[in-house]
Amino acid sequence: MTATEDAGDHGHGGHLPAVEDFPRGFGEASWWPFVTAIGGSGIYVGAALFLLAARGGFGITMGTAAAVSIGSIGLFVFGILGWLYHGFVASFWERHKSEQSESKLVWGMYAFLGSEIATFSAGFIYFFFIQAGGLGEIPDIFGSLVIFNTLLLIASSFVLHFSEVALRNGNRKRFIALLGATLLMGVIFIGGQVYEYYEFLAVKNFTPAAIAGGEVVYSNPFASAFYALTGLHGLHVTLGAVLLGIVFVRGLRGQYSAERHVSLKTAALYWHFVDVVWIFLVAAIYIGATAI
Repeated sequence: MTATEDAGDHGHGGHLPAVEDFPRGFGEASWWPFVTAIGGSGIYVGAALFLLAARGGFGITMGTAAAVSIGSIGLFVFGILGWLYHGFVASFWERHKSEQSESKLVWGMYAFLGSEIATFSAGFIYFFFIQAGGLGEIPDIFGSLVIFNTLLLIASSFVLHFSEVALRNGNRKRFIALLGATLLMGVIFIGGQVYEYYEFLAVKNFTPAAIAGGEVVYSNPFASAFYALTGLHGLHVTLGAVLLGIVFVRGLRGQYSAERHVSLKTAALYWHFVDVVWIFLVAAIYIGATAI
């Protein structure tokens, strides 16, 4: 996004948009996707350190694993907040943006999603590596709740698409109603995942490992991969719901029109991405693993 020299005249008290605040001197460049990706990768490193610490490997302690995990989560959140500021707040200050500037924001989202594809690909490679060595006994993880959540998330993408169409056609009431429905469906999906985790952990005792007396009684690599991938996806769905919530509030305030809705478009791209990832997760883990 371009910060014009008369930025102080845009109603934000001379406070420059994020692209000038961080990193300085890089013009059109934005490091937020890379900061977020590094934080996301660190979360995996923290999880690996927890496993090594539980087994007493390489002298790694739980404190070290916790520090890496907390720091990585903080970096991930910092990158997300910076991206939110860059893509949603600063862009709103510049009301008279050119079509070229809006295109750059959309391509920025594509770049961000590219880093996310790399992150999820690493998780899938980890899962397939475990699968090649044998998954052992797997509980019944594919059921009606998974089917319901899958249909719900797919439907939400269609509802969001028609919300965009309604806005482009100038039908603001339909746009708001469909956007609100999409947000509600996302919240229900997250609730379904939380309930599923409760069932697996508390009822079926489907856990990555069990520790007794400071020693690992047993470990379940499949459970580790399952919670890592579905948990990462759940984090992304939660972030998507936050984005849609911001867009919904802005929509209620009349900040979108048929000509001006770039933040809606970028949020929709993100939502469609998490939808597609979930389909791959269901095919590879819920169905593929249990079918072996």
